[in-house]
Amino acid sequence: MPAALTDFRLTRHLRVLTPDGRLLFATRLARLFAYGFLSVVLVLYLAEVGLTEAQIGLLLTLTLIGDTLISLWMTTRADRLGRKRMLLFGAGLMVLAGALFALTQDFRLLVLAATIGVISPSGNEVGPFLSIEQAALSQLIPDERRTPVFAWYNLVGSFATAVGALCGGALAQNLRSAGLTPLDSYRAIVMGYAVIGLLLAILFRQLSSAVETLVSSPAARHTSLGLHRSRHVVLRLSSLFALDAFGGGFVVQSIVAYWFHVRYGVQPAALGGIFFGANLLAGISALSAAWLARRIGLINTMVFTHLPSNVLLVLVPLMPTLPLAVAVLLLRFSLSQMDVPTRQSYTLAVVTPDERSAAAGVTGIARTIGASLSPLFAGPMLGLPALWSAPFFVAGGLKIIYDLALYRSFVALKPPEEKSFDSALPPHSPSPDLRSGEGDGG
Repeated sequence: MPAALTDFRLTRHLRVLTPDGRLLFATRLARLFAYGFLSVVLVLYLAEVGLTEAQIGLLLTLTLIGDTLISLWMTTRADRLGRKRMLLFGAGLMVLAGALFALTQDFRLLVLAATIGVISPSGNEVGPFLSIEQAALSQLIPDERRTPVFAWYNLVGSFATAVGALCGGALAQNLRSAGLTPLDSYRAIVMGYAVIGLLLAILFRQLSSAVETLVSSPAARHTSLGLHRSRHVVLRLSSLFALDAFGGGFVVQSIVAYWFHVRYGVQPAALGGIFFGANLLAGISALSAAWLARRIGLINTMVFTHLPSNVLLVLVPLMPTLPLAVAVLLLRFSLSQMDVPTRQSYTLAVVTPDERSAAAGVTGIARTIGASLSPLFAGPMLGLPALWSAPFFVAGGLKIIYDLALYRSFVALKPPEEKSFDSALPPHSPSPDLRSGEGDGG
């Protein structure tokens, strides 16, 4: 397995990055650190400034809605108006949100900041950055390196979020120990978020013109979503990704943690240990995906690792003891994230260069919308003892349907680096290639 093990060495893949590519890794680290840094104290801060629980809930909802709409607008125009310009604009929205949150207690101004600014209540990636950065990265690196670079890009972001959350909580506690009020200690974190937004703007300004799309099609200038040739494929991918995210929303981490607490009486400290291990396995699995994708292809990796992961998800509530349930959950997490870098890589590989930001943005928004709907159905299930385990079954079933539909629809549409896989096809039976105008992945 020496070849497989070398895929885990970050330096091996960073060597293929240009200075712009390294800058994009740096902005990913800074941004995800900021998201984790703020997420720990955001709700505590809003409570300290005097907002009611209902107002906080409204504010967080508007944050999600605003981030979604702004991201859709920016990512579908980035390839036409300039990726660097949109990244700088996004950094400005981070600064605006952080500054308004830190400087005012007026609910109306906080609503404005939440709606048009960029704030991450969960610590996860929000805003237009991910889609635009990955679109730029995909043209800065060779096709065969795209998936492993994306795997590392996701992994370093996850660790940055974790470190940011740790630092945010520790700094708030230390400031309180030094004599600051809770409100002032939390406000310092919010101000720090705005400062990191400024740092992002400085980093984005260093990007060269190499991050801009290399091909500009006149057709792209007349489309509302920034899609032209790839529109049909992107919309089909988006519908499938929304189904997958809708299924996954039934078993978000907070719901699974609640289920373990109700079913087995697991206490918060133990739950923290379980999910620390689960997320660590998930991060490592993303790296394994790059090695596997080189051998069996992106779609095969997405489907053939996701299917057993979803079967394991269905098995979790069927386990008779806590140790067995935890073991199956951890095994599931060891496979569950192998489709993330492969999914991102595949989406950007099968569209034309001047549609990459838009394709990533539209598919990302579809996933966000899908995931945001399912908790509305999962919550009532958890309120009925007879349906406590139903979210696992519903999620696993929907995600298995997604896997089968994805394979059927897109197994024939190969990314550029996999064209050698088609050598076994009969003469005059070319594989569909969106970029050459042959087929749409049907």
